[in-house]
Amino acid sequence: MIRKITYLALILCLTHTGCKKDEEEISDIPAIAFTSLSDDSVVQFENNVSIKFTYIDGNGDIGHVDPDEYALRVKDSRLADFDWYHIPPVTPNNEELNVSGSLTVELSSLFLLGNGGQESASFTVQLQDRAGNWSNQIITPVVLINDSL
Repeated sequence: MIRKITYLALILCLTHTGCKKDEEEISDIPAIAFTSLSDDSVVQFENNVSIKFTYIDGNGDIGHVDPDEYALRVKDSRLADFDWYHIPPVTPNNEELNVSGSLTVELSSLFLLGNGGQESASFTVQLQDRAGNWSNQIITPVVLINDSL
């Protein structure tokens, strides 16, 4: 009788394990998601804007030791080109680990490009890992940039 109960318990455990959903595999291509924007209205040359976002990466190859290597790009919707930012490695000794966390990029003193008293801009953010893989792009809500006068 004890043998039958043990055998039945073993079958139930194996059945339960077999039906258990496997944990999702995390991609080696980084993925990012918008979290927050510090301000939605600033005075030119007076306020910085911080963009906070989360990231997830299956092998943790985000960031560079060399400060002259860039891993993050941010594009002001009013401009044609991206600005680039350095990110230090998110894993110790460049180990391959599943990683997730949050990053904040600070945009220094925004200013008006035209002659008007106010402009609006949104910012496109994208992360690149050391293997050259680009994350998805996120776009921030609009920020109003006001004249200081």
